Amino acid sequence: MKKVVVFGGAGFLGSYLVQELLYRNYHVTVADLVSPIVDAEFISCSILNQQEVEDAIGTDTDVVYNLAGFANLDKAVDFPVDTFSLNVIGNLHVLEACRKKKIKHFVYASSAYALNDKGSFYGISKLTSEKNVREFHKRYGLNYTILRYGSVYSDRDFENNYIFHVVKEALQNGKIFHSGDGEEIREYIHAADAARLSVDVIENGDYLNENLMLTGVERMRRLELFQMINEILGGQISIHLKKDGYHHHYKQTPYAWQPESSRKLAANPYIDMGQGILACIHTIQHSQDNG
Repeated sequence: MKKVVVFGGAGFLGSYLVQELLYRNYHVTVADLVSPIVDAEFISCSILNQQEVEDAIGTDTDVVYNLAGFANLDKAVDFPVDTFSLNVIGNLHVLEACRKKKIKHFVYASSAYALNDKGSFYGISKLTSEKNVREFHKRYGLNYTILRYGSVYSDRDFENNYIFHVVKEALQNGKIFHSGDGEEIREYIHAADAARLSVDVIENGDYLNENLMLTGVERMRRLELFQMINEILGGQISIHLKKDGYHHHYKQTPYAWQPESSRKLAANPYIDMGQGILACIHTIQHSQDNG
């Protein structure tokens, strides 16, 4: 049984990753500031504390994932120091611990915004950490896989779960507000599908020391997403496009600027958007009924 440590395993995508690892019979330790919603071994740890990071990684650990860090692009614009502290320095602490513990495989959760000049401090921090990961491989032989996630969603209520909060706003207020013009194109992927792909990469040597893009196969405009939600909810939702913001987000593709080549993984089969949105609605209504 391989032993895996997941930094940030209590977060949005982290909770799905831990669940998938356990399903495949890995021994999983979650290193985070809060306990996970999934029943797994837990160690309280801040990635800003080098000693805590090293203590979280046992000498018999095989694989380390780092999903911890600053995940909100819009907030990152207002808090650049916090963003770089968590996403760059924090990741360096994990890398250094992996080097010392001679970890066989390090998996870094990056972002599609590492490829784009629209991601402000968030995208820059991810690109910087990607370069650090590759430098640790070059200098110390630390094997890695970089996963560039984009447009992940599910029916779990986390701050960085965009679609869930759009559905929640529609259900509670009968309205959807969007700062852009609705023409932005995204390839949505359910977090469960992203988690399965994230585990696949440690079971296939072809993905060692590679940069991989993890987005979905359902390509749609934001406005189409809002219209789908409106139709599922009976056509009673008003959609408001402010067209005065969204300057830090890419319009149609994250490939505006690509420093490193990457291959794209796509889930097959995958959870379709309609099913995913229905799950969001069910979760929100169940929460309201029990609230």
